[in-house]
Amino acid sequence: MARPKKAPAKRGRKPAAAKAAPANEVPVVVAKAEKAAEKAAAAVTSQQAKVDAAAKKLEAAKAKVSAKATAAAKRAVATASAKVKAEKEKLQALKADVRTASIAVKAARIEAKAEEVMLKATHAVEEFASTLAEKAEADLAKALAVFESKWKSSRAKQDAAKVKAHATKQHAKAKTAAKQLKAKATATEKAATAAPKKRGRPAKAKTATAAAPKKRGRPAKAAPAAAAAPKKRGRPPKAATAPATAPAAAPKKRGRPAKAKAKPAATAAAPKRRGRPPKAKAEVKAEG
Repeated sequence: MARPKKAPAKRGRKPAAAKAAPANEVPVVVAKAEKAAEKAAAAVTSQQAKVDAAAKKLEAAKAKVSAKATAAAKRAVATASAKVKAEKEKLQALKADVRTASIAVKAARIEAKAEEVMLKATHAVEEFASTLAEKAEADLAKALAVFESKWKSSRAKQDAAKVKAHATKQHAKAKTAAKQLKAKATATEKAATAAPKKRGRPAKAKTATAAAPKKRGRPAKAAPAAAAAPKKRGRPPKAATAPATAPAAAPKKRGRPAKAKAKPAATAAAPKRRGRPPKAKAEVKAEG
């Protein structure tokens, strides 16, 4: 009998009913081995009956030989003996099959036990994984809650600082605007309390003393303070040179100038005076 194929395993979590087989359900392998063992035991029982029947025939043949030892009786004993021997050999073979079937049943039960253990281990692993997943979800929720609390606290501080800076800026603008509006209101109040202005051009300011009446015609020329000397026509005369103190310079010679002679050692210079130097005397200018 061919072993039935298992259905392909489905991915994901198995349903609770499929995780463990019922306690009273016999595995297929064990049931098959037990059926084979039962069949072998039935064959042994049947063969044992044949052996017993052959043994009875052998005893009857032996009784005949003991009563009358004829050749036919002796042949009957030999035939019965061979029959018993053959049936016993078949019985021994069937008993060996029974032993093999019993061993197969034990092996099938061990295999089924191993599968049950593996199934339980798989079930335990799945339960452990499910527990870890649930714990991970719970830990993630806690971590998210802590992170959300910290983030909100930090963001609240940042927003408070921004609001404070913005409020300071806006209050400063509002104070400046209020000050300007207050000054404008004050100026408006002063203008309202002041005397009303007269229409037209404003009156000219009166001078301290009455101005002399203006005369018609050209104004009179101003009299010169003193009669100036009459101007002479032509170029003005050259200014007279200062009185000659040094002899006339010698006429220049053509060619290269003569080498300067070494001057004698100069006398000790007079000590310098402190302060500003004396003003130079003005030269006498000739009348033009």
